[in-house]
Amino acid sequence: MSDGEVAERYARAIFELGVEAGQVVALSEQVRSFADTYASSRELQAVLDNPMIDPEKRQAILVDVANRVGLTGVGLNAIRLLAERTRLASLPEIARRLASLADEKAGVVRAVVTSAGPLPESFYERLMKELESATSRKVAIDRQQDPSLIAGIVTRIGDNTIDGSVKGRLAEIERQLSSL
Repeated sequence: MSDGEVAERYARAIFELGVEAGQVVALSEQVRSFADTYASSRELQAVLDNPMIDPEKRQAILVDVANRVGLTGVGLNAIRLLAERTRLASLPEIARRLASLADEKAGVVRAVVTSAGPLPESFYERLMKELESATSRKVAIDRQQDPSLIAGIVTRIGDNTIDGSVKGRLAEIERQLSSL
């Protein structure tokens, strides 16, 4: 079974448990928080993925980290199961797919807005209203920065990309000139 299939199965199972408990959004956030912590710490990965370390010690460390990031109940049990089955390496992808399922259930579409630098909060509020009007759905914006854009923003919603960056415009001019 591929990593994508593994992530999809576990994400769906965790999602269904969240639906039953009425905590889909909270569960998704908890799993994402733990996944971010796991993915950002080589030391944590080395400890939790090492079969030579006593399983009770690994569980104690897992529970300690889970408590620090606010992971409880169903989320903690899911992470414990992933650890037992040596599937923690799939956790970041599981968290992404779980977030996608939670957004879908809530009727939310996620937009990734990448800008060259920081933008005022009022800009994001106005953009969110425009995107909600265009998509007829509630929009959640994930903010990113990429100085290579020079100026402007790139907005991705699902498979659609709106490139309003200087870098994108320069690339388009270059394509036009090279086709002459």
